[in-house]
Amino acid sequence: QRLKAAVHYTVGCLCQEVEEDKDVQFSKQSIAAISEITFRQCEIFAKDLEMFARHAKRTTVTTEDVKLLARRSSSLLKYITQKSEELASSNMEQKEKKRKKSSAAKGERTPGEQEAAVTENEDSNMA
Repeated sequence: QRLKAAVHYTVGCLCQEVEEDKDVQFSKQSIAAISEITFRQCEIFAKDLEMFARHAKRTTVTTEDVKLLARRSSSLLKYITQKSEELASSNMEQKEKKRKKSSAAKGERTPGEQEAAVTENEDSNMA
């Protein structure tokens, strides 16, 4: 019930924005109908995503499942792909930072730092 109410509220807010931009009016019945259709479509999406994951013998829905769901809308698929790549690169950066912090705390050197240290030692040995 709370989720349905949240969808209705969000649809109402979006309709208000459209009213201001396009100078049109939405009746309460039309907002309710859009909300109901939106909620039902989200339920269908959720079931489809669950089936995609189950078909792949997984219990977790992945971004690949979401991309498969969006395959009929090229613009939506492009947007989802772009966002998932951004999230993936952001996650990689976060993992790299954590790895550097943990190795610095342990007094270890990252592979790049080890290589630089070896080069410095070689340079000082030659001199």
